[in-house]
Order: sequence, then C-alpha cells, then structure tokens
Amino acid sequence: MTPILLTISAVLILCVLCSRLSNRMGIPMLLLFLGVGMLFGSDGLFRINFDDFAFAEQICSVCLLFIMFYGGFGTKWSAARPVAPQAVLLSTAGVVLTAGMTGAFCHYALGMEWWYGLLLGSVLGSTDAASVFSILRGRQLNLKYNTASLLEVESGSNDPCAYLLTSLLLTALEGQVGPAQVLLTLVRQLVLGAVPGILTAMGLLWLLDRLQEVGTGFRQVLVLAGAVLAYALPAALGGNGYLGVYLAGLWLGNARFQDKRAMVTFFDGLTSLAQVFTFFVLGLLCFPRQLPGAFFPALGVGIFLTFVGRPAVVALLLAPFRASLGQVLTVAWAGLRGAASIVFAITVVVADTPGGEQLFNMVFCVVLLSILFQGSLLPWVARRLEMIDDKENVLRTFSDYSDQADVRFLRYRLAAGHPWTGNALRTVILPPDTILAMVERRGQALVPSGDTVLEPGDELVLASLGREGERSLPLREVEVRPSSDWCGKTLAQADTPRELLVILIKRGEKVVIPRGSTLLQAGDVLVMAGGRFGKPAPDNS
Repeated sequence: MTPILLTISAVLILCVLCSRLSNRMGIPMLLLFLGVGMLFGSDGLFRINFDDFAFAEQICSVCLLFIMFYGGFGTKWSAARPVAPQAVLLSTAGVVLTAGMTGAFCHYALGMEWWYGLLLGSVLGSTDAASVFSILRGRQLNLKYNTASLLEVESGSNDPCAYLLTSLLLTALEGQVGPAQVLLTLVRQLVLGAVPGILTAMGLLWLLDRLQEVGTGFRQVLVLAGAVLAYALPAALGGNGYLGVYLAGLWLGNARFQDKRAMVTFFDGLTSLAQVFTFFVLGLLCFPRQLPGAFFPALGVGIFLTFVGRPAVVALLLAPFRASLGQVLTVAWAGLRGAASIVFAITVVVADTPGGEQLFNMVFCVVLLSILFQGSLLPWVARRLEMIDDKENVLRTFSDYSDQADVRFLRYRLAAGHPWTGNALRTVILPPDTILAMVERRGQALVPSGDTVLEPGDELVLASLGREGERSLPLREVEVRPSSDWCGKTLAQADTPRELLVILIKRGEKVVIPRGSTLLQAGDVLVMAGGRFGKPAPDNS
C-alpha cells in the first residue's frame, strides 16, 4: 500500500508542477498530464505495466462524469442562451455529420471498412470540454459574438451524442439492432437521460433549501452524491448517463442556493483531480512503441478533421445564423479532441471489437495532435481572425463568475439611546459610500426601505467600500441590458423587486454605491441582497 500511496502523491505533485509549466510555455496542461502518464507507463522511465482496459474504462468513466457535471455547472445560461440553438445543433447534428464525413474519409482515402471508419468517426465526434474550458480560462480568451459561450455549451454537451453513436454502432456490429431498434434506443437514451438528470437536480435544490443548517462539508457531499445519481440513475434505466449528469450540472449551476461559492471551489478541485487521473491513466494505458503503426493514419484523420471535416460542418450548421467568417473559423479550430474520445475508444476495446486496440492507438494520436497544435495555437488563431474582444471578460460566461469588488460588509448592533433609534431610515445620515444592506430584528432578516424605523437591538448590516466581506449574504447579480426597462431610469424609478435591495452597482471596473438618484446604464451589473435561496434572480431582459 505504501509504494502505491507514494506513487500517487508523486504523480499529483508532478502534475501540479506541469500546470505551472503549462502557464509559462503556453502548452495545454492536459497534454502534459498525458505525458506524465506515458512517463510512468510500461514504455516509460518507471515502467508500470498497466494494460487493463476494463479497469481503465471504469476509472475514466467516473472521472468523466464529474468533468461533465462541472462542465454544465460552470456554464452561465444567461450568457449562453443567445447562442444555445447554434450550440445544440453543433453538439447533435454536428457530431453525426462529423462522424459520417470522417467515416467516408477513412473508407475512401485510407481504405478502411465502412463500419470501422464510422466507428472511428463516432469516437472522435465530440470536442473536449476540459481542454476548451482550460484554454478559455487559463489564457483569458475573450471572444466576440458570444463565441466563448457557444464553445462551452457545445463542448460540454456533445459527449452524450458521441457516446450514443458509439454505443449504437457497437450494438449494430453484434447484429442485435435494426432501424426500429435504433430509433427506440435513441429516444430511450435521450428521454431517460434528460428527465432523471433534471429531476435529480430539482430534488437536490429542494433538499439544499431545507438543509441550510447542515454544515458546508456535508452539503458538498450531498451535491457530490447527486452528481453520481444523475449519471447512475439514467444509466440504470437504459438512458444516457452523460446527458443526465451534464443537464443536472447545468440546472444546479444556474440556480441560487446557499454555499454555492464553496461548491464551486469544491468541484473545481475535484474536477482538476479527475482530469489529472483521467489523462494520467490514459497515458499509462498507452504503449508508445505501438503508436508509430497508427501515427500516419491518425495524422491523415487529424488533418481531415481540422481542415476539412470540422470547418465544413461548422460552416453548414452556422450558415442559417449568418455567423461571420471569423466566428466560423474560430469555432472550427476550437474543435479539440480530448479525454472523452479516448475513453470511448477504450469502450470499443472492452467490447472486443476487431481492430479495437489499433483504433485506440489512432484516437490517442489524434488527441495528442489536436491538443498540441489546435490547443496551443487557438489564442493565436483567434487573434489573427480578429475575434478577440478586449472589452469583454470571458469569466462572465461561467456561472461562478464574480468580480473582485472592493466591498466590505459590517455588522453593527443598535443600542438603546443611539441617535438612529426611532428614526426612519430616510432621515438617518450614513457614512459616505455606505448603504444599509440588511436589518436583523429578533431573528428575522429585513430588507430595509426608506420607511423602515430603526429599533433598539437591531443588528445593522452595512455595505461599504473595502477589501473583503466580513459576512456572507445571499447575493445575486442582474445585468442591465440595452433593451431593459431599467436602462436609462434612476434606481428609484426602476421597478426592482420589493424583496430585493440593490446594494452596489458594478460599472466597468468601478463600484458604485447606489442611491435612489443613481441613473442605471446599459452594462451595469446590479448586486442585490434579499429573497430566498434557490430562486433565480429576475430576468431583466
């Protein structure tokens, strides 16, 4: 046991050091994780003999479900909604068309049998969410026309479709499925994947709202269990577990609930660990001496996907939306292949498919080339295509986004005889750049208004400019859009919800302490306090 623990700790430390090297050199860190796995593998320096594909599939499937859950959890739906139709088309029809075109290329150009080429195309049909998210976040890649959100939703949601195609082809090869069975399987996978996943997320929100007294650590365990359930329940019913867990993450990530910030930190660490294990195990499973035989076919497939297949599919599906040439080419170049494709290739090997190990080696080479060249050059390609938006922040497209506003929350107990007692709030003179955010009276939280009369014993929660928050409050953000009824009105004139109080306004890089006379502008982000957890912020569209 001790040697195993020492090896695990050494691998994790080495992977963390590799992430720092990635930031300095601009090489995608997931590629370095693969390299660490190959370094420890049977053909590497440490020669760990590992060739158990079935065990590797189980490990990677568990890791992949957490990666997909966090992919949905981290996607900000309000930012993604304008490009959701394009993203859904790319993640469904795009996967099918990519698999078909790749299969045709493999058959006519490389001489593979049709079924083998289509199976290879299905395995490579999805793009890698972990790689896309890593590059967008790590390189602060701010893209025009909501392209970052488009890539996030597409890469996070296309794995279920690729897995479905792969499963259908494997079943067809066994002679157990006809056209009617294919349609039935497709409907069952989608319905029994989506519905249990969403119901699991709704049930989790219901529990979280009623277990607010439970410690943060146990609430994180509860959500962790929910993520596993959102995958396992659909899979047990014959549905698509990857679809279920992604939708559960998307639903939860865009809801309001207590300790959400702690959940983000927890799942960010867990997903990082899952990525390390997935890519390390995949690298460990690879035998570099077998790769030369698969390299040239893989190179041909990779070049076709990068320069022909993916661009053609993206151009075709985005044409009805009148996407610019720059956006089409950026989305096409960002079609990175990654861990999911290798995991699906392992599934092919475990199914005892003829030529399965050769397919695995080809997929491994394609993924290496994709992450190395496409991933490394994505920022450069975006700049050359003039798709970089210097006025936008890519982190706004993630549900855990929060500007680091210099705001401090202070608590103050109002003693008997204080000059403020017995006075309406409108007559109280507060310190400069300070607002009364909340009043706690006899255990009840009150959102104050100008008519609120302060009483002895009230605990006042004041918001002022500072460096850090001293009290965690249920806050929510609402962006003022140009078409909003609030735009151009003063805060007093805006029809904001009565149960919510605007405690500050983020205006560009400035923080504005609001007053009734504050004029709301397009692009303002209103930070509100009050209301119940679990309820979404008002949609100010």
